[in-house]
Amino acid sequence: MPDVTPAAFRFASPAESVIPWQAHPVRFGPGATQEIGYEARALGMTRVLVVTDANVSATGLPDAVAERLGTYGIEAEVWAGTRAEPTDASIERGLTDLRDRPAYDGYVAVGGGSSVDTCKLLNLLLTHPAPLTRYLAAPHGEAAAIPGPLPPIIGVPTTAGTGSECTPTAVVDLHEQHVKAAVSSPLLRPRLAIVDPLNTLTMPPAVTAGTGYDALVQAIESYTARPYASRPPAADPSARPAFYGANPFCDAFGEPALRLMGRYLRRAVLDGGDLEARYAMSQAALFSRLGLAGVHIPHAAGYGVAGTAHAYRPPGYPVDHPMVPHGFSVAVTAPAAIAFVQPAVPERVDRAAELLGVPAQARALDPRRALSDWLRELIADTGGPVTLEHFGLTRADLPELVDRTVTQTRLLTCTPRPVGREELTAVFEASFEDGRTAG
Repeated sequence: MPDVTPAAFRFASPAESVIPWQAHPVRFGPGATQEIGYEARALGMTRVLVVTDANVSATGLPDAVAERLGTYGIEAEVWAGTRAEPTDASIERGLTDLRDRPAYDGYVAVGGGSSVDTCKLLNLLLTHPAPLTRYLAAPHGEAAAIPGPLPPIIGVPTTAGTGSECTPTAVVDLHEQHVKAAVSSPLLRPRLAIVDPLNTLTMPPAVTAGTGYDALVQAIESYTARPYASRPPAADPSARPAFYGANPFCDAFGEPALRLMGRYLRRAVLDGGDLEARYAMSQAALFSRLGLAGVHIPHAAGYGVAGTAHAYRPPGYPVDHPMVPHGFSVAVTAPAAIAFVQPAVPERVDRAAELLGVPAQARALDPRRALSDWLRELIADTGGPVTLEHFGLTRADLPELVDRTVTQTRLLTCTPRPVGREELTAVFEASFEDGRTAG
């Protein structure tokens, strides 16, 4: 095929020049959930599984969704077996519950990222049965391609955080190995996200904080990610990664996401009934996901933290088992990680700080640390983890933390500075203190 790129736009040296940004269908606004029957029927759904967890089920929202589907002639069944921070064992339990039931031609995930990811994996494994490891990304699985289409999913988030309702990825904890892994494919992406801020009003403060940290940190990581044009051109378009580096399309959503979270995250945690803050955080979380160019050290390190601190029980989270909330795991190393990448992308770090509301004087006085200090203060003010000691970890855990993180090459490749064991060790060392000494 001839090269149709105008000569004026060709790079002097080989570099990626294509941005594969994908818009995602969304219905946003208070009351948007009421339209789910119409949307499900438009997608051709006739028999639907509503996937949720016990806490969200207790609010009555999943039953209300099923009832609304019924008014459009859609048979709907609620399954509330999602585990917070799902594991391979919890997915297998779900398959045992569901595999002998008549097939579903549509799914609706109602809940946080755990419910959406569980829904994606149940859909995949009920439609194309195989061991989970067959589809998990390397090095934790075979990275096999999904062999065919999947029934459509509608994501209805009840948190303002992960944004899984817009992503092609499902994350799961491999219980015996104490490591998180992922399945990633465009076929997993929900066909529609219904983002209704009213659905977030039941979140307790700790969950509001944890999911907010996830949205905030992923927005900062995306904004400071390795630029897309620093990659070599894709030899095959199908091999181009889903998250490919900082670029103008993602900035268009990432900048307002940062601005909104800087203004409203504290308010949403401190007053869950603040409707303006809830609306703004739902919008910010959505924008952070639509603008996601890739995450790097904090998310990779978060997998290491969650796998190492496997006896931790989060205060204020309505769960009956040990777990590290995803937002907590990514937040704790974020200040040190941002200080580490700042020399590689100083203008991006400064602009992110400006958008979040860090005063110009602080940014001028200490450009390397201003954003990190602001982030650490926000986490402290909202009851989050400012050091790794929060999870009961000690420096004796450093080798395990690094071992579990260094394998997350899918994420670390987006870091704008070279990063390996030595650099990760420095970030974790700093996160045992106050995050001010990394790199």
